[in-house]
This record gives sequence, C-alpha cells and structure tokens, in this order.
Amino acid sequence: MGFLREEDKRYLRQKFNSELEKDVVLLFFTKNIGCNYCADEEKLLKEVADLSDKIEVVVKNVVTDKAEAEKYEIHDAPALAILQKKEDGQLIDFGMRYFGIPAGYEFSAFIESVVLASTGRSGLNPDIEEQIKDIDKRIEILVFVTPTCPYCPRAVLTAHRFAVANPNIWGYMIEALEYPQWADRYHVHAVPKIVINDVVEFEGARSEEFFVKKIKEAAALTK
Repeated sequence: MGFLREEDKRYLRQKFNSELEKDVVLLFFTKNIGCNYCADEEKLLKEVADLSDKIEVVVKNVVTDKAEAEKYEIHDAPALAILQKKEDGQLIDFGMRYFGIPAGYEFSAFIESVVLASTGRSGLNPDIEEQIKDIDKRIEILVFVTPTCPYCPRAVLTAHRFAVANPNIWGYMIEALEYPQWADRYHVHAVPKIVINDVVEFEGARSEEFFVKKIKEAAALTK
C-alpha cells in the first residue's frame, strides 16, 4: 500500500504538469542500520517521482557513498537534497535540505520546495530579495519541526525560499524526533524552532520580513 491516495496523486500530477519547468533530482541518502524511516522515505519519494517525468529519485548510501555525502554536506540519514537538473545534466544545488522524512504537515512544504528547485525562482517579494542580495557570508537556517506541527511547513518553505534567492543561504528542515541529538544540542522544546548560524534563534512561523531581520542579524554576528 502506498502513501498517497488517488486524489492526492491526481492533484499532484496537475500541479507538476502546470508548475514544473526544469527537471528535479531528489538526491536521497539512506543507510542500512539505525534508520527507522529510510525505507518509508525512499518509497514516498519514488511515489512522488512517478507522478512526473521531470522528477527523478537518486538513492545514495551515506556510509558507502561517503564522498557524495560529503559533497552535499550530508552527515546522516535519512537526508534529502533537492536539486535542479539542467538540460546539459548539470545539477544546481540551491541549498535546500530535508533531514528526516517530509511527512505529515511537512509534505506540503516538500512539494513546494520541489517546485522551487524546478523554477529556480524564490517567490519572495522583490523588496525582500533586494535586502538579502548582498549577503556574502554562509548563512545556515535550521528549522526544527515535527510531522504534527501545522505551523512548521511555512517556516521550512520560507527558509527554502531564502536559499533559492541567495546561494550563500542554506535552508535545513530537521525533524526533531528523528534527529534527537541535534534537537537536544539546540534545546528544542517547541516547534518550529529556527536557529541561524548558531548565533540567532527564535520560535514560530514568522513573516519574511522577520526572517530578513534575523538573517541580517546573524550575518552581522558571524565572523
């Protein structure tokens, strides 16, 4: 039995057909031991890919494909990098990552992130894009979530929009229950919790304007 209902498949086929432009590679990292959701996530991703000829799933093992994992800054599994594939086969990495299965409420943000990778357009307000275009430091936006949090997808998608808008910004969704050590490190007691470069943190699905303020603050504090 699959994860997606027939009505979900019909909706996604229509969405992908109308909104996807360039091909997308879902680069999924798994491992054989100690990964409760790896098999489920691989199955879910393949179900999604089956709905459009513009989506391809590539599966790697974080242990045996260590060089590839390091290239995409993947340290554990399950983890996903969403990439754009150009006509010449070149892969464009916008810095969108999923650490943990994008299930529950997070599935909607995952689908929108696939569209972001395909179009290469952030969808941010032009004024917002203008405010971050000159950021030249590495900015990592960690968004801690759980599948049952209805406010988390908005925060994840906002982080991914900023990642698409500026190549120096990376957006990570981190499923707190699957990555408890990561969550403990950042004292995650409520979600969504957002941590930027280990120097700025806040909770809640805030506006793009609020994110800009905090990104600039983190950039100023980052040496």
